[in-house]
Parts: sequence; structure tokens; C-alpha cells
Amino acid sequence: MKRVFIAEKPSVAQQFATALGVRGSRQNGYIESGDDIITWCVGHLVTMSYPEVYDPEMKRWKMETIPFIPEDFKYEIIPAVAKQFKIVKELLNREDVDRIYVCTDSGREGEYIYRLVDQMAEVPATKQKFRVWIDSQTDEEILRGVREAKPLSEYDSLSDAAYLRAKEDYLMGINFSRALSLKYAWKIREYLGMDKCVIAVGRVMTCVLGMIVERERSIRSFVPTPFYRVLAQVGKKPEEADNTTLFEAEWRAVEGTKYWNSPELYKENGFKEKEKAEALVKELDEPIPVTLKVEKLTKKTEKKNPPLLYNLAELQNDCSRIYKINPSQTLEIVQELYEKKMVTYPRTDARVLSTAVSKEIHKNLRGLSAYPELGSYASYVVEKNAYKGLEKSRYVNDKQITDHYAIIPTGQNVGQAGSLSAVKAGVYDLIVRRFLSIFFPPAEYQKVAIELVRNGEHFFANFKSLLKPGYLMIADRNYGKKKEAKDGTEAKNGTEAKEEEGAERMMDPEEAARLVEGLRKGSVLSCNGFAIKEGTTSPPKRYASGTLILAMENAGQLIEDEELREQIKGAGIGTSATRDAIISKLVKNQYIALNQKTQIITPTFLGEIIYDCVLYSIRGLLRADLTASWEKGLAGVAGGTISSGEYLTKMTDYVTKYTNYVKGLNNQNQITRVFDQTKPFYEGKSKAKTAKKKQKQE
Repeated sequence: MKRVFIAEKPSVAQQFATALGVRGSRQNGYIESGDDIITWCVGHLVTMSYPEVYDPEMKRWKMETIPFIPEDFKYEIIPAVAKQFKIVKELLNREDVDRIYVCTDSGREGEYIYRLVDQMAEVPATKQKFRVWIDSQTDEEILRGVREAKPLSEYDSLSDAAYLRAKEDYLMGINFSRALSLKYAWKIREYLGMDKCVIAVGRVMTCVLGMIVERERSIRSFVPTPFYRVLAQVGKKPEEADNTTLFEAEWRAVEGTKYWNSPELYKENGFKEKEKAEALVKELDEPIPVTLKVEKLTKKTEKKNPPLLYNLAELQNDCSRIYKINPSQTLEIVQELYEKKMVTYPRTDARVLSTAVSKEIHKNLRGLSAYPELGSYASYVVEKNAYKGLEKSRYVNDKQITDHYAIIPTGQNVGQAGSLSAVKAGVYDLIVRRFLSIFFPPAEYQKVAIELVRNGEHFFANFKSLLKPGYLMIADRNYGKKKEAKDGTEAKNGTEAKEEEGAERMMDPEEAARLVEGLRKGSVLSCNGFAIKEGTTSPPKRYASGTLILAMENAGQLIEDEELREQIKGAGIGTSATRDAIISKLVKNQYIALNQKTQIITPTFLGEIIYDCVLYSIRGLLRADLTASWEKGLAGVAGGTISSGEYLTKMTDYVTKYTNYVKGLNNQNQITRVFDQTKPFYEGKSKAKTAKKKQKQE
């Protein structure tokens, strides 16, 4: 008897063929040699049927035909891949095949792809079916996955969650998109002069649109508030002739002083009005000589551990920030690296390793010793046995892993890095650096805090020095390189000099030592005057593609209600496998604009209009807590803690309730008035763009 291995796509099938030693000629849609047959899907082979398959009347969008909640869902073969489905069906049902190994992607969507094929191909339950679950496409991992394959039935809960996710998106998309389009689309067409308009609504997509629009509107309505800080120019001891200013110290109101909790303050370190700051300076200028006494001086060593390993969201954020590529491009690159056996499975939410993997991690390290960029560091870790005890560190936690562990380099095919494009090589380098850094000690900083007093008022200065770089030698790509800081000075050790409100000043250890040499409580320092520095409050930052991915992953943090936030802790909007596609779909629908150079995301006027239509109808679709709780519910189904029947009932009740609610609304004129409030902003934006274009032409 024979066994069939079914992969998600041809390239993965070829990897399995190589690992299993299946050398037969490539037939039409499969490879067969001896007792093994390897075949593949081409992504999805089966899809859910459109509503008109249930009832021809459903083809035309009418209020009378919704809510549409079928008792039994129908599925059909995707015409473009019908030929491959037929091949797969015949192979799975061959009489000489008694074992089937499911090798689709190890996750919810991969499970769904095979289960639909199994359902439509009517594969007999008498055949033995096994699930191959792997974390990389190395030969070793593939062989392990086959050897340790579990009965497919052990993944039935994951399959239930996959079916429910599809049903949920299907029912919400069909019912809510039709209801809102029938109710408001004609108004939008009329308002914008469009030939046609469909309001596309989705469980995750609409919530993400809401996040973007709400951020934009908070920026638009933001009113800058000026504030005035008082800074002391601190010099050497009064008896020293040189009156060079050594550092600036910032005034702050502290408990028991004149301005503590004063309504004249903006926060505790600035005034709302410049006149008040000037009055303070006048008070401080007397008596002469102007000196400051050290009230407190503290030195402490602080250690900063290497960050946790990459999951997909963290990697997408860094790639957006460093390489200005969008999340879809990042996933595409990491998927390619995965298929080249260079990194582990990319679609993961975990930032830690499993105990089992940690015990074999020396293999990854030995392979990386041949990586030109960082091979010496990998060799050092192996030679010094620095990987020993990894399983007891914070980088290993079985409880924090659902489907897959963090993205790490496999240590294989490192020679291919040299043939990659600059961006692809850069992405691989990020993964390698993050991985290697966990085997190196923390970075050590010395922090110095000085509190000074003048006329009962307190001034503060904070300094930070890098004592031991530790893991930064690997993790920081710019470590040891000199670069120009924003103020024109030279920044060292990859740390950019910057001045921000209340920020610690970075300096060399030697400079810091000279600064505090001989200082102690009671020391008196000269003051070369007081400066008033004007600042202005800043609006929230727009989302970049990477920060939006992180916000989706950490949706629970957006919820103000503490109890509810705790309830859906760990739940995000969408999954690591779908978040990039959601952003891409919003761009395609022209609801948002993505600047390819900066990766900054802004809503379009149409996007804001769609947002308002949802806001005044099915407001819950914009709520991060509700969307995240649905995702958590699906995770509960996958984990076996929530029954699929219970979840389906709640979901269909929600769709029915709000579809009927929209049908009963009569607020189109109110919606138009809301559109009018946003229109002037986009008209002004359009005029400015036209003027800029004209100026450029001239």
C-alpha cells in the first residue's frame, strides 16, 4: 500500500520530495516513486459558494433577501484550479493508498485548505490520515514532522476554528456589505459623483479602518499648547576661573515648593505662559553670585537585556521602519527565506522558543558560523558553550507558544545570503542579529542623576553612559560606527544624540566621570544663567504600516476599560497570517493611502465616509475590543475551550440583529451632514496639492 503527502503548493511539495528521497519523474500534478506519492494544492482549491448558488434571487442585492444565514454552507471547486483538484481527488481516493499525510502550512489557514479538499473529494474515513506539523523546511525538520505526525483528528478543533473564521467573514461580508450599500451607497455616489459604489465591510478590515480614521481625526482636531521650561546653565565650581557650561539642568516643581500643583503649570516642568517662566527666572537671578547646591547625586548601573526574538509583527514593524517596505513585502521576503530553508516558519505570533528546540539550538549556531557578516559571533557562542542553559532563560517558554515558535535562522544555506537582493539580505540579517544577541550578556549603562537647589527651587539633570555594549555589538547594525547627530555633533557607538523633554543625555563614560568628579551632596556649582525654552505639545503620530501591524497585534491595549482589557488580554485584531492582507485590501478599496517612501498611512475621503456610515449604523464593527474578542473566541474554539456550536450561534445572532437594525434606519440625510464636516479638509488638501504641482511645473 502507498502513502500520499499533500502540500500547500508545488515548491513545498518539491522540498518534501527531496527530504523523503522521492526521485520519481514529475507527473502531471504529482510525483510518484515506490510507495510514496507527493502532490500539492495551489493555495485554495475549494471556496464557499456565492449566495446565488443557494437562491438565484440572491444575485441581485435587495433588502428583502437579507439577513442571509444558510443552515448548511455550500462549497465549490475554484474553476481556475479545477484540473489540480481532480488530480488530488483521484490520488487521495486511489485504492492502493491507505495513508494520507497532510503537509499544508502548519496553521489555521493551512488546516482549512486541506479540510475543504478532503470534504469535496469525499475521502473515505477508513483511510489513515496524519498531520505533519513543521517549523522550517529543512530536510531534518521535514523528516521529524513525518516521523512524529499525529492523527489528523487531533486537529479537529483547529479545523472547527478555521471553518468558523471563514463563515464569520462570509456572513458579515455579505450581510453587512449589502445592508450598508443598499442603505447608503446611493448617497455616496451622489455626494462624490461616483458611477458606482459598494461599501465593503469586514470583521477585521472595518475595525482597522476605524483605527486609522480615529487617529487622523485626533491629529486634525489637535490644538497645540505652548509651554515654557526653565533650564539652568550649570558650570564648574565657583572658585574655578573657567566658567564653561558643563550641562543643563531642568527646573521642576516638587512637593513642598512654591509651584507644586499650581494651575499655572503645564505638567510639573513647564509653565503655560512665558511671563510666568520669566518671573521664576527673575526670582532665581537673586542673590549674586548665582550658584546651585547639589541636593542629591546618585549613580547606578542598569542592565538592558537583549530583546525577545522576532515574531512576524515585530519583524514587519522593523522592516517598515528600517527598509521602508510594507508588511506584505516583508512577509513575502520571509516566506521566500523560509522556502530556501534559511529561516523558520514566518506566520507566528510567538517571540520565544520551545524547550525542545532550545536543546538543539547548537545546530543553528554551528550553521551560522559560515555566515560572513556574523559568523565569528556564532562561532564564539559555540566555542564558549554560551548556548547552554538557554532552556531556563526568558527566551524559552512553552506556554507562550500556540502554533509555532519565534522566527529564527535555521543555520542552513547561509551561503545564499550573498546572492539575495540588498533588502532581502537585510531582512535575513535582522533575523540573524536578533537571534544571536540572546546568547550575549546584557548591555550595561551607568546612570547619573543630579538634583540641584537654588532659592528653594529644584533642578534635575540625568546622564547615561554605555559601560559594556554586551549584545548591542550584534543587535545594533551601527555599533562602533561614527555618525552625525541631529545637532551636528558626533554620536558614538550607534547612539544618536538627541534632545527631548526630560530625556537622558547620552555621553561617553570618561566624559561622565569627569562631569561628576569630586561632586557630592552639598557641593556648590556656578550657574551661567537661566534659559527659557519654548516647547509645543505634539499631536499623536500617524500610523506607519509597521506600527499599525503592532497596534493590530496588541489591540487589547487600545481598550480603556481595565476589566475588559484584562479579559481579552493577548487577543489581537486579525492574525499574523492575515494582517498584511487587511492593510493591502484597504489600500485596494481606496479607503486608505499608503506612502511607499515613508510607509505612513492616512485615510482617504472615501475611507472617512465609509467610517461614518458604519459609525452611525453598526458601530461595534469599529470597536477594537469586540473584534479582538471574536479572535480570542476563535482561539478558544481551536483550543477546545469553546464549542463551535456556541460560537456559531452567537455570531449568527449578531449578524441577524444588526442587519435588521440597518434595514430599519432612516438616517441618510444625517449621514450627509456628517460628510460635510469632513469635506473642507479634503478640498483644502486637493487645492494645496494642485498649487504645489503648478509651482513645480513653473
